[in-house]
Amino acid sequence: MIGIFGGTFDPVHNGHLRVAEALSVALPFDELRLLPCGEPAHRAPPQAHADDRIAMLQLAIEGHSSLVIDKCEVRRKGPSYMVDTLALLREESGGESLVLIIGWDAFAGLPTWHRWQQLIELAHLLVVQRPGSVTAPCDEVQQLLQQHQTDDVAELKQRIAGCVLLLPVDVVDVSSTEVRARLAAKEDVSERLPVAVSAYIKEKHLYLS
Repeated sequence: MIGIFGGTFDPVHNGHLRVAEALSVALPFDELRLLPCGEPAHRAPPQAHADDRIAMLQLAIEGHSSLVIDKCEVRRKGPSYMVDTLALLREESGGESLVLIIGWDAFAGLPTWHRWQQLIELAHLLVVQRPGSVTAPCDEVQQLLQQHQTDDVAELKQRIAGCVLLLPVDVVDVSSTEVRARLAAKEDVSERLPVAVSAYIKEKHLYLS
């Protein structure tokens, strides 16, 4: 079973790692792939170059044997659509179970995603719920839940796609947006970043403007 944890990772921070570590313990993943986005279709492009974001990810996951980096989106030209990425991974993995990891807010906004109805055909959806998540899903997402929700983790391994699992996770309250803003203001963010990532940012003079 392969977990897919996407994001811009601009930069990767302790919140990302806490979620990845918690999921590695909670679910029987054979591997958990961190998938840096290439060209986001619905938001501003990442501030750091893809090579820097990948380098920071490599530093961040040292010592985490279950975590790997998947570079397929940063290598692909054009906007990064998750449905295309999952189709590629499905072709490569054959009958392997794929689990797309997304936050509750992203799940509630799924109808804004490109060809979002096809996601459940290609992978399971593991929805990470932060304590206090209050965003209400629209009717289409409610219907998706009614049709596909499961509470059985084992079902994700038994089937290759088609389930939605809601999983509460106690996450670190930090965002890449906040980290970038504090770095631009020359404030200390060492508690929010892995030590090696913080050192890399200082060495490369990233996020200063």
